[in-house]
Amino acid sequence: MRIRKNDHTRRLSKLALVSIVTAGLAYPAQAYLFWVRPLLSGAPASGGEPGITLPMPGAQPKELDAALIWTMRAGLNVAALQCQFAPALRTVENYNNLLKQHAVELQSVYATLNAYFKRVAGKTWQNAFDDYTTKTYNSFSTLRAQLIFCETASSIAEQTLETPHGQLGLVASSRMREFRNSLIPIGDMAFATREVPMQFEPIVDPRCYNKRGKEIRCKIK
Repeated sequence: MRIRKNDHTRRLSKLALVSIVTAGLAYPAQAYLFWVRPLLSGAPASGGEPGITLPMPGAQPKELDAALIWTMRAGLNVAALQCQFAPALRTVENYNNLLKQHAVELQSVYATLNAYFKRVAGKTWQNAFDDYTTKTYNSFSTLRAQLIFCETASSIAEQTLETPHGQLGLVASSRMREFRNSLIPIGDMAFATREVPMQFEPIVDPRCYNKRGKEIRCKIK
């Protein structure tokens, strides 16, 4: 049976559409905004490191662990608010699912932090804790690095949903340094260029060379 030109064109168009849809599904959400995502990962965090969590003088190891998880949750909350320009990253949906899936552990983290501030701040513990939480949120504010921040937050949130109950600390430890690094503006690695020092040949006078190209002694006035 002979295929008419119009039929052939329609079939090609359908195949192209299927290919586009398939290609779109093949890429994970965390690669949505970049062709080649920058590598931001670093050493695991243990809580209390400068630039990772806010200072907590006199905190015990359990309290530092709680602060690490609380800080990660705060960052994902900020992402849910700031990254809605890219629905494919699902930052709102993932954050809400995180709260539901890990509600018990997050409540325990909240209680641990409350106990810390009650111990160190006494009657003013609630104000101290509110101030700590506000500053933690503000520490994730970014504009110039919004794209990489949103992609990183999406990736971390998805990992929390794949993490068993009671193990959010493992995610926070392995991803918080990367999360903080995502606040630093950086471009798509697909367009990164490597600077190569330029080398210039010395400018020479042809009168200083013989016909065979060998250098000879010469005086140029």
